[in-house]
Amino acid sequence: MADKRGHRSSGSRRSGSGRTAPRSSSANFIGSDALADGSNRAAVAIAVFAVIALVFVGRLVYLQVIKSSEYSAMAQESRTANIETSPRRGTIYDRNGYVLATSVDATTIYANPYEVTDAKGEAKELAEILGGEAADYEALLTKDDISFVYIKRKADVEVADRVKELKLAGIYFLSDTKREYPYGQIGGQVIGTVNIDGEGLTGLELQYDDVLSGTGGKLVVERGRDGTPIPGGVKEEVAAVDGQDIIISLDISLQEKVEESLTQGVKDVNGESGNAIVMDAGTGEIYAAASLPLYDPNDLSTIVDGSETQAKSITQIFEPGSIFKTVSTMAILENGVMGPEDEIFCPAVIEADEYQVSDAHERGDETMTLRQILDNSSNVGISLSVEKLGFTELYNKIVKYNLNELTGVDYPGEGLGSLLPREQWAKITGYNISFGQGVSVTPLQMVRFYGALINDGVEVTPHFLVEKPLSDETPAYATEDVVDNKEAIPTITSMLETVVSSGTGTGAQIEGYRVAGKTSTAEIAEEGVYKKDVYNLCFTGFLPDSSSQLVCFVGANEVPGGGNVSSVFKDIMAFAIDRYKIMPN
Repeated sequence: MADKRGHRSSGSRRSGSGRTAPRSSSANFIGSDALADGSNRAAVAIAVFAVIALVFVGRLVYLQVIKSSEYSAMAQESRTANIETSPRRGTIYDRNGYVLATSVDATTIYANPYEVTDAKGEAKELAEILGGEAADYEALLTKDDISFVYIKRKADVEVADRVKELKLAGIYFLSDTKREYPYGQIGGQVIGTVNIDGEGLTGLELQYDDVLSGTGGKLVVERGRDGTPIPGGVKEEVAAVDGQDIIISLDISLQEKVEESLTQGVKDVNGESGNAIVMDAGTGEIYAAASLPLYDPNDLSTIVDGSETQAKSITQIFEPGSIFKTVSTMAILENGVMGPEDEIFCPAVIEADEYQVSDAHERGDETMTLRQILDNSSNVGISLSVEKLGFTELYNKIVKYNLNELTGVDYPGEGLGSLLPREQWAKITGYNISFGQGVSVTPLQMVRFYGALINDGVEVTPHFLVEKPLSDETPAYATEDVVDNKEAIPTITSMLETVVSSGTGTGAQIEGYRVAGKTSTAEIAEEGVYKKDVYNLCFTGFLPDSSSQLVCFVGANEVPGGGNVSSVFKDIMAFAIDRYKIMPN
């Protein structure tokens, strides 16, 4: 029967295929569409999920790979504090090995405000030891969102030890150094000073800061989430590199004598200020340089306007007055226009461009030799003698002697004077410049020129640095021969000796020694006019025919009524004679 049903079924499909087949076919078609729709929806869902996953993965890669170092640094920064550490600054020695500037042990005190439990009480205790106002310390100890604040930088070790004994919460200590100047104000303007960070501010501390300073280091202090330092969390990330020592040409003993003599000498003539400098013409080494008022680099609170920190013999320009007559006379001698005993008629007054030129002291008309003109410091005589030479040749010699150029000294802020171009000279300009008015220089420029007269016509670059002992480096300095006619050197020297033996510089005489030099009583220009009855006094000289080539300049400024400072030169050079065992040849 089963077979028969099967046959009927088969026959039935054949005889009724018009109705049955379509139903069966339609049902199969509808099922396929449903499956297709489901598959599409699943694919879309998967694609969306895949896109979302890619975004998350991309973001994860971005955060953990690309930005990881940045966020790591931010996290590190949020839980660390960096502290700069100072290197030990190099020592400055004088020419004989005496310490002029050194770094001594100090302690820097700092606080972590997160750990401070009694800001008011701690502030009071700090003020009692460190000085200052308790309110200022309290403000530091209560700072928000900060775990490091300086309380006292570079405190004396003994003072810091007293603070340590208090065992204050949140107060910590770092070993440090600070600058100290054993001789105080002696040589202070030359040596200079540094700021709280140990950076050179003035003088040789500034000039050689790159040599002396070394390289700072860095400490890293790690702290936990609550801001408290992690035990053992202070580590040195970068070690400080100490600076180099230097030896300079200053002789601290001569320096002290120069300061004493200058102070007394300026007081004696009622001057407002003054300066002095001593240089070895053969080497260019500066043995001493001082300016009034003096200052102590250990106590910067005494500085008023900053000028106290300068060695004004190097930085301050002035109209030199009669010491410049040596320049004019040397030019005349080099060119053979006149000899020391040649005469010229010198009226009491001469005129040029509606101006009158006369000597500082009244006299009548007279005839003078060139030697007498220099002895008596005659403005009229040197003007007429230079007119015979020619103003152009005077200008050329001033340039040849480098009196219009920086000396190149290794000291910050060297002054540069002024010399009008030759084409701008009127007749009165030539006269004025011949006796040192209408031209400006520094005392060091004049010392360098006078030095050439005792060094066979050769100028040496003035300097302080002698040696860097750690590197065994000895710097070399330029020299220049500025005198063409060497025969003029002993002649001008002889004339300068006469100035001291019988002229205006008799106060510079030193028993048993030949002294050559020139005095000056220069008017002071202010806003285009010269002050009345107030002068700058100076003397520049040396000891010819001796075992020394030291040249000394002494100046007193703003002196009422005039005067003479040649005796200050004598006082300084007599000390030098004894100290350096200077012998006449």
